[in-house]
Amino acid sequence: MLGATVQELTGQGIAESADFAKPLKWGLTRGLTPGLTPGQTLPGGVMLKEFKEFISRGNVLDLAVGVIIGAAFGKIVTTLVEGVIMPPIGMVLGQIDFSSLFFVLDSTKGIPVSLADAKAKGIPVVAYGQFINDIISFLIVALAVFLLIKQVNRLKRSTPASAPTMKDCPLCLMTVPLKATRCPHCTSQI
Repeated sequence: MLGATVQELTGQGIAESADFAKPLKWGLTRGLTPGLTPGQTLPGGVMLKEFKEFISRGNVLDLAVGVIIGAAFGKIVTTLVEGVIMPPIGMVLGQIDFSSLFFVLDSTKGIPVSLADAKAKGIPVVAYGQFINDIISFLIVALAVFLLIKQVNRLKRSTPASAPTMKDCPLCLMTVPLKATRCPHCTSQI
């Protein structure tokens, strides 16, 4: 089909423009898409370019890094709550494992001895112990984010504005040093 006209390729009759009647050379020019002139782009090409610019921005990459670090931080907090904070609290309260605390909603199928037993038998329960663990995890994450934002805001605080060192001449409106008594531009007394 090399050298075929638009009419032969599309089967839509005679083209009205003289440009369409010229033969097309498919794939012979590097970088050109068949049927497009050198200045034209594919319809999705503009969107692809915008997407590439969007991804290349620094704040998108910062967000991606933040999400990854946040996921790792979430695992650390979960381990801290379940392995370090809750066992001593459970020991003080009488050897209670908070993650296995539950309340049976329907005792007609029997009373389970553990949360795993309730799930295995299909007994509806309210697992409030895990909810307590999740609340403590949330509070730890919220405290960590608060402390981080507080430090960032402390670093971002701008220094107080210093006293002005320049003033405007009342006659020529040029800027002169604050201690000047005569304007160097119009020589008027200030």
